[in-house]
Amino acid sequence: MALINKIRQKSGWAIGFVAIGLGFFVVGGDILGPNSTILGKNKTDVGEIAGETIERERYQEQIDQIKYNYTINYGKSPSEGEMFSIRQQAWDYLIVKIAFQDQYDLLGLQVTDDEQWDMVQGNNVTFEIKQAFTDPQTGEFQRDRVINYLQQVRQLPAQQQASWYLFEQNLKPSRLRIKYDNLLVKTTYATSVEAKNQYNEEISVAEIKYLYVPYYSVSDSLVNVTDSELKDYLRDHQAAYEVEESRNFSYVSVPMVPSSEDTAYFQQEMDRLKEDFKSSTDDSLFARNNSDGDVFFTKARVDALPNMLQLNYSNLSVGDVRGPYFVGGNFTLYKVSEISEDTVGAVKASHILIKWTDESNAAKATARSKAQGILNQLRRGADFEQLARENSEDGSAQSGGDLGWFGPGKMVQPFEEAAFGATREGLISRLVETQFGYHIIKVTEKLNRQSYTIASIEREITPSEETRNKAFRTADYFASTSGNYDEFIANADRDSLQVYNAENVGKNDRRFNDVSNARSVVQWAYNDAEVGQVSDVKELDDQYIVAALTSITEDGPASLESVRDQIEPRVKNEKKGDIIIEKLLSMEGTLDELGENYGADARVYSSSDLKFSTNSLPSVGFAPLAVGTAFSLQGSERSAPVREENGIVLIEMINLTQAPEIADYSTYKNQIEQRTSSRVSYNAGEAIKKNADIKDLRFRFF
Repeated sequence: MALINKIRQKSGWAIGFVAIGLGFFVVGGDILGPNSTILGKNKTDVGEIAGETIERERYQEQIDQIKYNYTINYGKSPSEGEMFSIRQQAWDYLIVKIAFQDQYDLLGLQVTDDEQWDMVQGNNVTFEIKQAFTDPQTGEFQRDRVINYLQQVRQLPAQQQASWYLFEQNLKPSRLRIKYDNLLVKTTYATSVEAKNQYNEEISVAEIKYLYVPYYSVSDSLVNVTDSELKDYLRDHQAAYEVEESRNFSYVSVPMVPSSEDTAYFQQEMDRLKEDFKSSTDDSLFARNNSDGDVFFTKARVDALPNMLQLNYSNLSVGDVRGPYFVGGNFTLYKVSEISEDTVGAVKASHILIKWTDESNAAKATARSKAQGILNQLRRGADFEQLARENSEDGSAQSGGDLGWFGPGKMVQPFEEAAFGATREGLISRLVETQFGYHIIKVTEKLNRQSYTIASIEREITPSEETRNKAFRTADYFASTSGNYDEFIANADRDSLQVYNAENVGKNDRRFNDVSNARSVVQWAYNDAEVGQVSDVKELDDQYIVAALTSITEDGPASLESVRDQIEPRVKNEKKGDIIIEKLLSMEGTLDELGENYGADARVYSSSDLKFSTNSLPSVGFAPLAVGTAFSLQGSERSAPVREENGIVLIEMINLTQAPEIADYSTYKNQIEQRTSSRVSYNAGEAIKKNADIKDLRFRFF
């Protein structure tokens, strides 16, 4: 199994992309069991890809195959969060299988059985198999080990057989994608003209002077924007304001919070458990069987002990059971199972850091003199914590210089050597220099080499059934008395419930705001709800939710109201730009004179190393039009006013240093080709998906 795992881990992106989506096995109970929908009677569609209807049965079968693959790989069933990922992988796989296959068929691409054999044990073995069957000592690929493995694969345990067959069957789809990508990559090229242009853009340098007038120089009160103008702008820029289907809704939350009675109950349970913990003979097993936490048996030095034990480390002994401690909403018991000697250990110290202002000898001497003065005060009995708070240039100053316990590797070497080398507690009588400055160190706990094996039992305090029922009754009464949105708002005020708003919630979202695992609410909003309708009570992990749908946004062009706040400033800036340009064109003189005559908001700047390959100007920001305009100027020519995102720019060319001719532009040609080739696979995939006209209706069921 380790060998197969290594093969899988070493798989390239192409195999990884489709591997999880494959696994053509009979999955027994998972596929044919009562919880599977494959044998069900519902034949409702979950979507459409490239004109092909995807029935729920087909999609569920793909989910079950990936779920099976996950189970044999990790030895456990996926969690609900992992199932969401699995469902998405199944959908992505179907997109690849259907949409990409059309492209493969058009091009006549295929992978033959002979080619697959060659990829496994022939002359062109895949990188993943070579990695898995290469001798780590010699670095040589051992073909005979591959053949021997294949001869024995039928005698391997069922899970290992399934892993191999899954990997083997992934070879063809992944190789098809590689062939397709390679065909596209091989068509990419750059002309000599493009290479020369690239060279000129990178090497040519312009020295310019420019006047910049930001839009905010014109008061908002001087421009009026009508709805008609906003609609015209939206129509002309519709492509930039396409929106996906979404829902907006308001909701109230009734949390299921443990009551004081619930907390008292858990306290009593932990007190009873403490007595049994004391008498347990197998601390690890007892802790594992009784703890809600994942970490229940650890070995640690004093610097890594839980805080409550660290504070009392000096009186810990084997068999001690401490707690229960209430931390972070949980009760925790600790038992000292063993105390042994550690090879390294840990120390506890405080320090005062005095830094030098620069690297000069004079600055270091000044810092050393100050540090020595503080050390002398401490030798005479001054309070360390007070001097640390007053003088230390380190974050620990506010805690009196306390650094707590630390083991090796936590501090810089000179500091660590001084602290670990101390034979007693107290002030180290010399300054310690590090790259940070001069340290005055006080060892508060000398080197402790003990290591503690701790068994821990952690119990989460959860609401009782009575507490949950009380919360449900509150939520249910609220929902049953809220027949519409107006009543929803009024009843929230009546019941002192906070109303929250969830905006732009997508059909496949699992959460909104800070509410997680909220698919039931999202499905209600998409499947059942109408605007103004109030939901029934939705039970989530730790709360009950009641929602009211407020608006529906359909897939396609955005409505004016939904983007008004975005486009209104742009339309205003267009009008402000007209005012600025008109004023500039009415004036004469140099750029400095224009700026002075315009007003305080107009500034003149210069740039001595502007390149065409850049897209911004200092103090202006993103300004590609202005940069392009600058390189179009001849001699000392001045440009017309240029509209940019943040204001109007007027440019004057001072000097243009053209890139000298060179004999060979191949370096720049290769740069263009490599840049283009690196984007081919992604761009092709996105284009195929876009043209597949995908309709995703999975929200109906999942």
